[in-house]
Amino acid sequence: MKIGIIDADLIERKKHRFPNLACMKLSAHHKEKGDQVSLMLSWADIHRYDKVYISKVFTDTFCPEHILERDNVEYGGTGFFYDKAPPLPAEVEHTMPDYDLYREWATEKIALGEKKDKYRYYLNTSIGFTTRGCFRKCEFCVNQNSGGVVRHSPVEEFFDPKNSSICMLDDNVLGSKYVYDIWESLARTGRTFEYKQGMDFRLLNEKKIRMMINSKINKRAYIFAFDDIKDKEIMIKKFELFRSITDCFARFYVLCGFDKNSKYDDEFWERDLYETFERIKIIMEYGSVPYIMKYEKWVNSPWKGTYSNISNWCNILFRYKKMSFEESCKAQTRWNGGKEDSTMRHYKKALSELPDLAKEYFGLRYEEITRFKTR
Repeated sequence: MKIGIIDADLIERKKHRFPNLACMKLSAHHKEKGDQVSLMLSWADIHRYDKVYISKVFTDTFCPEHILERDNVEYGGTGFFYDKAPPLPAEVEHTMPDYDLYREWATEKIALGEKKDKYRYYLNTSIGFTTRGCFRKCEFCVNQNSGGVVRHSPVEEFFDPKNSSICMLDDNVLGSKYVYDIWESLARTGRTFEYKQGMDFRLLNEKKIRMMINSKINKRAYIFAFDDIKDKEIMIKKFELFRSITDCFARFYVLCGFDKNSKYDDEFWERDLYETFERIKIIMEYGSVPYIMKYEKWVNSPWKGTYSNISNWCNILFRYKKMSFEESCKAQTRWNGGKEDSTMRHYKKALSELPDLAKEYFGLRYEEITRFKTR
């Protein structure tokens, strides 16, 4: 059979930084059966294939409806079904991914002058899940229907010795009673590794922290999350423990713009901005770095420009480390040759309409309030 694989995010999104694991597993499954498999880079020529698989991760990635209706097309993934996405068949799910699927595409990009490191996940990284699921049931998460953390695959199932690193996509590995066994199996590979989705900081204890710092985890991949200000007390407690043991670099996903009550009124938006800045402040105090994750409803906020300014400040490391929020906004005008753009307009709007917020948070500087020097 002639099999076509479409990673819709690859075709439609300007930035594509990570391969689609389901696509790689489907490719491997069909190659094992002797089928001819191609990574398709456009929506054209669908009719030339006996079977076409389409997968996407992001819900806002475009996909032509008329293509989904074709008899030779099958589609899936969180981008189509979010928390109700059907799993791959077991014989596909538990096969070694085809790490060559993106090779020709990535190699061509590098040949055109793009940096090789940008394509490390496509060319030199083993990818998989050691566990699946989470017990938190967060309303914004694709795992909100999960019953808990369960073992999924041994590392050997997706580890290719030809690859120099490993990337896990586990939802909450620290919530697994097998986490110590899993990290021992990672140690046996001799490869550096990371957990791309972030780890549950609230579940850290001294043993887990020491397990981390004594492992071959990528030293820039201590990635956690601080999604709810209601966790402030436990997060500070864990921060104190964490920083008493290690001075490593740590990044925290910071979700903003999500209202679990689905009201999304002015009161919510103002409160959410306060809570977002407060979480950033706490992360700063403990020598760590926030990464702003804006929930899709943020575009409806009367202060949507402020959300953009926050992410431009925090998600660009040199701005966050060297500038306050105010300085980051004003710097944009300097870089524009003195011409004010939307950055400064939105900054002035927040300054005028939310003066208490501005007074408390807009002048925070990492170098002044952090209590810890980190690597």
